[in-house]
Order: sequence, then structure tokens, then C-alpha cells
Amino acid sequence: MTDTTIIEIATQAMIVALKLSAPLLLTALCVGFVISLFQSMTQIQEFTLAFVPKVVAVGIALVISGNWMLHTIVSYTETLWSSIPSLLV
Repeated sequence: MTDTTIIEIATQAMIVALKLSAPLLLTALCVGFVISLFQSMTQIQEFTLAFVPKVVAVGIALVISGNWMLHTIVSYTETLWSSIPSLLV
């Protein structure tokens, strides 16, 4: 196993982690932006007003994109496990 192979595996792992976290993080970002815009317009500074909608939106995004996320991580894991024999040479 060379250092190039290790860097390639680490790069693939980071790309998969980015793909898996993107739907949830973007959902939380968009909902947080809308809530903060609403709070600044109405001057209501309530913590639960920002927290509860984000939790609900991230939960919905997880339900919607969960199947894709599971398929992505299983596919990456299968690829990684199938490449073990070639890494040991």
C-alpha cells in the first residue's frame, strides 16, 4: 500500500462524507436563514423559534434523503471492501 493509495482512499472518504452531510446542512442553513430573517423583521428574539423549525426541517430532509444516503454509504463501503485484496499486494 503506497501513500498515493492512502491519499486516494482518504479523498474518497471525505467526498462521501461531504455528499452525506450536504442535504442536512443545506436544509439547516436555509431554514436558519429564513427564521433569522423573520426574527429580524419582527424583532422577536426567541431561541425556540430558531431551534424547533430547524430540527423539524432536518428530520424531514433526513426522511426524504435517507434512502439515498444509505445507498451511498453502502456503495462506498462495498467498493472499499472489494478493493482490499488489491491494496495488500
